[in-house]
Amino acid sequence: MSCVNCLKNTYIYTYFWLMKTLTKYALVLPLFFLFSAVKAQDSIPPIALVNQDSIRLEQYNTKIQLIENQRVADSVKKAELLAEIQSLKTTDNLKKETLQAQLDAISSQETERLAAKKREVEALRATNKGVPVTGFFKDTLFTVYSRLGSFSPRERAKAVSERIQSLAELRDFSTDSLVVESEYNILNLVYSDQIVTSISEEDALWSKMNAADLSIKYQKTISEAILNYQNETNIITLLKEFGLALLVLIITYFIIKYIFIAFRWSAIKIRAQENKRIKGIKIKDYTLFDASRQVAVLINLNTVLKWLVVLSTVYIALPILFGIFPWTKDMAQTLFGYVLDPLKDIGLGLWNYLPNLITVIVIIVVFRYVLKGLYFLKSEIQQENLKLPGFYSDWAAPTYQIVKVLVFAFMIVVIFPYLPGSDSPVFQGVSVFLGFLFTFGSAGSLSNIIAGLVLTYMRLFKMGDRVKIGSISGDVIEKNMLVTRVRTTKNEIISIPNATVMNSHTINYSSDAPEKGLIMHSTITIGYDIPWRKMEEVLIKAALKTPLLLEDPAPFVLQTSLDDFYVSYQINAYTREPNKQATIYSNLHANIQDFCNEAGIEIMSPHYRAARDGNQSTIPADQLPKDYKAPSFMFKREE
Repeated sequence: MSCVNCLKNTYIYTYFWLMKTLTKYALVLPLFFLFSAVKAQDSIPPIALVNQDSIRLEQYNTKIQLIENQRVADSVKKAELLAEIQSLKTTDNLKKETLQAQLDAISSQETERLAAKKREVEALRATNKGVPVTGFFKDTLFTVYSRLGSFSPRERAKAVSERIQSLAELRDFSTDSLVVESEYNILNLVYSDQIVTSISEEDALWSKMNAADLSIKYQKTISEAILNYQNETNIITLLKEFGLALLVLIITYFIIKYIFIAFRWSAIKIRAQENKRIKGIKIKDYTLFDASRQVAVLINLNTVLKWLVVLSTVYIALPILFGIFPWTKDMAQTLFGYVLDPLKDIGLGLWNYLPNLITVIVIIVVFRYVLKGLYFLKSEIQQENLKLPGFYSDWAAPTYQIVKVLVFAFMIVVIFPYLPGSDSPVFQGVSVFLGFLFTFGSAGSLSNIIAGLVLTYMRLFKMGDRVKIGSISGDVIEKNMLVTRVRTTKNEIISIPNATVMNSHTINYSSDAPEKGLIMHSTITIGYDIPWRKMEEVLIKAALKTPLLLEDPAPFVLQTSLDDFYVSYQINAYTREPNKQATIYSNLHANIQDFCNEAGIEIMSPHYRAARDGNQSTIPADQLPKDYKAPSFMFKREE
């Protein structure tokens, strides 16, 4: 076997050389060892679980030991009873019946003990995974679950593995020399007076077989493992394996080489197509990528794809290479498992989820047609083809949006139980977390949304209306679920949150203007010396002269107050152009000035002190008595 050891060393050297060669083209090996370490770490059971299982196993061994002690005592008692029966005379029938009854009781107890052992084994089977007896290539030949005498399962498995490996070193090993021998209630596998392993009654119970069949199975398994090892480690086989490994390396090398050549050629072709077939990407008038940027993106994608192909090639080659040699076959299976196991799990998951997926698709299709029906109803109401009492056409769009959200919410509620992982605590925890984020993060937005809905149904204003919200006056140019935007007369755009609009008083100048007209008004104060009829005439003429003010209904004047020295005259006129208030007021004030100047009326609010003795009355002269004379000043003469 020294040649075999030499070949092993050669294999190890070659193995490391192969690893060094492959790392020139990929960095998959560190990832492989990392994954192997993670998997090995995952395979280690938690300490608490190990301790719990150990306690249960110790309790089981204690019970089995008590049962075994009772069995030995019963065996001794049984032998004594048999000897006593044989010593009795033929005439002692009564005594024989008594002793036979005791033997039957012992046999019944033995049956009950066997049943008790089975119950203990079945109770422990889910937690006790046993200790594997390993072969030559880290493969498991069989598993040991129970103690045997003072040997624990782990000690038994280790000893049996060492004995099997020592048998493989025998060049003249013969399967016919591996025989089964019985000793008391234990069967032994013996090779040339050396016990390889022992099969007890507990071993048979754990394997759900009788001891004889289990011993034959172990005999066959051990013989095949030894012969297989000897065949796979002979010189001819190893040379074939080295040759095959070299062939795999050569093929992998040339595949990677031509992969680099192919992708280098594709990069050249991409650069050659700049401003030819590759002219950039445009979305309407927006240039997403020009030609040079598109070429750069394609080159980067070409590089990424190249390394993905190289890594995939190396990843496929490594399991093939590891699978050639018996010492690394488990590594090949591990590598393939990293890809195949997730794919298998995904495939099985999709297959198992297929009925729920069909259900989800049906639900989505049903709700889709429900939304189509609601959209048709909305369009008919919006176009006033369908009229509902008390429901305005401009309510159709926002109502449809609200109903749409509710339908989507109800659809999600219906679909939720059919989603994969919906019953998992993680999924539910994430859902609750997102709900909290939405609730606390959108409190202000929700208030604005609700206010926007209320404003829509209150119909306070519509697009283009001249409004005054609080102290802000202007034309409504936009209203959405969150804000209302107003353009002032100075061409300023002011955004007002809908919640603020709801909390403020709103004046709409345009709502009734087309039908009833909007009354424009301006106030002027004139002294009492100007007759009020003349003043009202002048103001009405100025209003009629002003563009965009209506003649019908006719303008009118209101005397709003009689102050100490002047009268407040308010001119009122109708218009159907509320959005042009600034221009109308400017023209109206200009006309008032012109007509007052033509009438000789000075626009001034007098404020003065008068001593009534001797002062001219401020009553108009044509309204004074004909014999009226201004009183003279009264002076007190000094004597």
